[in-house]
Amino acid sequence: MFDISSSRRGFLKGGAVVVGFSLLPQAAQLLAQTGTQEKSVNLDQVDGFLAIDKTGQVTVFSGKVDLGTGVETALAQMAAEELDVAIERITIIQGDTALTPDQGTTYGSMSITNGGLQIRQAAATARQALIAKAAVRLKVGIDHLQVTNGVISTAPGAPGLSYGELVGGDQLNLPIATNVVLKDAMQYRSIGKSAARRDIPPKVTGDFTYMQDFKVPEMLHARVIRPPAMGATLISVDEASVKDIPGLLKVVREGNFLAVVGKTEWSAIQATKTLSASWTNWTGLPEQEKLWEHVRATPVTNTEVSSKLGDTGAALRSAHRTLKSTYDFAIHTHGSIGPSCAIAQFKDGDLTCWTASQGTHALRRQLAVMFKLDPKNVRAIYLEGAGCYGRNGHEDAAADAALLAKIMNKPVRVQWMRADEHGWDPKGPPTLIDMQAGFDADNHLTAWQSDFFVPDGKPGTVALIAADLSDMPHEDFISPGGVMGNSGIPYRFANILTQGHRLANTPFRPAWIRSPGRMQNTFANESFLDEIAAVEGIDPMTIRLKSIDPTDLRGAEVLQRLATISKWQAGAYPRPAGTDETVRGRGLAYVKYDLSKTYVAMVADVEVNRKTGKILARKFYVTHDCGLVINPDGTRNQIEGCIVQTLSRTLREELKFDQSTVTSRDWASYPILTFPEVPEIEIELIERPTEPPLGVGEIAAAVVCAAVGNAVFDATGVRLRSIPFTEAKVLAALGHTASTSV
Repeated sequence: MFDISSSRRGFLKGGAVVVGFSLLPQAAQLLAQTGTQEKSVNLDQVDGFLAIDKTGQVTVFSGKVDLGTGVETALAQMAAEELDVAIERITIIQGDTALTPDQGTTYGSMSITNGGLQIRQAAATARQALIAKAAVRLKVGIDHLQVTNGVISTAPGAPGLSYGELVGGDQLNLPIATNVVLKDAMQYRSIGKSAARRDIPPKVTGDFTYMQDFKVPEMLHARVIRPPAMGATLISVDEASVKDIPGLLKVVREGNFLAVVGKTEWSAIQATKTLSASWTNWTGLPEQEKLWEHVRATPVTNTEVSSKLGDTGAALRSAHRTLKSTYDFAIHTHGSIGPSCAIAQFKDGDLTCWTASQGTHALRRQLAVMFKLDPKNVRAIYLEGAGCYGRNGHEDAAADAALLAKIMNKPVRVQWMRADEHGWDPKGPPTLIDMQAGFDADNHLTAWQSDFFVPDGKPGTVALIAADLSDMPHEDFISPGGVMGNSGIPYRFANILTQGHRLANTPFRPAWIRSPGRMQNTFANESFLDEIAAVEGIDPMTIRLKSIDPTDLRGAEVLQRLATISKWQAGAYPRPAGTDETVRGRGLAYVKYDLSKTYVAMVADVEVNRKTGKILARKFYVTHDCGLVINPDGTRNQIEGCIVQTLSRTLREELKFDQSTVTSRDWASYPILTFPEVPEIEIELIERPTEPPLGVGEIAAAVVCAAVGNAVFDATGVRLRSIPFTEAKVLAALGHTASTSV
């Protein structure tokens, strides 16, 4: 079969030939060939990122992973470009801590921006060195050589040397030249061209191996039984209640961690349903109806100013008129369609874990702490699972599996159930935002202030449930950082103050969800700017173009081109169209992501049924400037995915809970967008091949909420300030004046 304890030692014996193996007919994975040399995982070494075998096939080692976003294809294009080989000759190994460099967690739209740049630099360094080596062998000057599909010669078709011949079974042993000259945009053959995604055909045919499909020999199956209340303590377990279940091997109790292990998945499921256990009561969550009072009453640990210009306090005090609004954004679960899954095995004291974690190197460190191991004795191997776009339950499933594998001394597979996923994955925290604006006697804006109430914390990992419940060593709880992103605004006013009030705690274990913080903050900023436009009596497009930094020409172009493709009509808003029952409107939103990255402008066309309160988004227009576009088709895929997923979060998604636990544990109680509700999407990519790539994966998501909310205002004259925009909230708003806060 195979040796799962294979380390990176020996990967490159015999010219770095990568061998394949198959656990199932559909499950081919890449492992290292046994040998004597050491596979580098250093970020500053070409061998950390590249291997070339004797046939000229190239293996790229990426610490960034493909979450279903098409990153694997784009990274292959980038490597192929700098090496001058066909993309078909590139194999990508992702997120294997024994073989790939630690490029950080896959998040923040940085897989191409940072991870791809490192791969390009490694590939360009290798190409430069191989040309120099060929020049010596061919006895010609470097300037007389060129590369055609991995063959170096004086002219296409002339006798030359292939990369495979030049590597000659050796490692490259090269430091990455960070100042290496990358290809000029005019020379691109792969970058900037739409390439078919490699993962789609096997996914369509059912040949793709997801984490949930993966198997290892002799593995057992387990289910974890969570406390009925999130802070409950396990009192007793009646093991006799499951003694008659065929295939059940063991009931595991470690502190408050309770699980069942069986020979088959069905035996574990049956035992989970049957096992009798007693727990203490616990009611430590706030009342959902009083969530925002709870947030506002939570102690503030510190206040973080994200932007300051002029004297906003004085300007507000002297204002002829002020406008105040409060926006709130509900707690969201990740809602991954496929529940989290992992397999773990201990062998000779080493732990190997197969996981869909988008941060395998971070998970490796957490598991090492949990089991008091040196990180070099822990290997985490990435296999694609259900999309998460943030920290969902993948890491926790891995910890569950590792704990049980240690106890059972066999590989253990843990598959969460839907109730586990909705109930126990970390949550996108509630966000509350107070907005203020001051105006002079002519209704011109004189001051802008925003106050964001967000969890305290710093970037890092989220605590593992299994370690916490079993009282095993684990890192201190760390809240996710980044939630202040885009709290500052991309506009210039005389007086601006944006600040975040960091809260001592938050009701649920918080984690990143796609466009964390930026979505919530942009929702408030872009909605409030439309409120200001209404006070000033000017058009939403005009106020943005007037207020944007005059030196930011790319931002202005994104807005201007949006006006063209959407056929935006300037004029005062609202201006509803349609019948008395169904009215139509359109809304605008804009973001410069983190005030330093990708530019996106969006118009949403919506319909609102005034009798039912239902909102339908019919069409989105998007202009998108992310600098250099690697794969235009893949970029469009990502923008479309951002819109559809965020529209679901805007209109449908809200975690429900009582004072003990999550109560929305299925798709009926946590509804998501359905296929008939998917809108038409028109995208214009502003391609800038000479600029750095700035990221795509979560940017467009930031503006969807505000675009829809602004469109609803245009259609109805009422302002929605609370996500999600449910039918009940719309009907409540329609029963009041346009200035009513809901």
